[in-house]
Amino acid sequence: MALCEKKTNKLWLLKALDRGTRKTVAWVLGARDSSTFAKLYDKVKHLEKCVFYTDRWNAFAEILPAERHVAGKTHTVMIERDNSNTRHHLGRFTRRTKVVSKKDFMVDYSIRIGRALQIPEIFAKFQADFLYIFK
Repeated sequence: MALCEKKTNKLWLLKALDRGTRKTVAWVLGARDSSTFAKLYDKVKHLEKCVFYTDRWNAFAEILPAERHVAGKTHTVMIERDNSNTRHHLGRFTRRTKVVSKKDFMVDYSIRIGRALQIPEIFAKFQADFLYIFK
């Protein structure tokens, strides 16, 4: 998913999803290149029994071990759905928005908050705090 400050200065969000829980387990921000993907792989390579399902981007084939890598669009539906939900729920990921900062650290914080609020216990705490102001 690309997040543009300017057309020449793109910030890419690369995510790893757990197919079982459908939750984002890791992400990195950077250019759309092999070095950025290598940072993401460093975060998940310790997961020994996992298989990596990706599209056919060259960086995936360069870095992922061939015996644990399945390339093709067939298994990418879940990550595309997650990308769509991220754009829907976090306004800074919509195109041409002027209301939010696109600085790397602000994008990272937005993702952290968005993911935390998907945990029912954390959401309930924020919901209770919010509803308290109406009492």
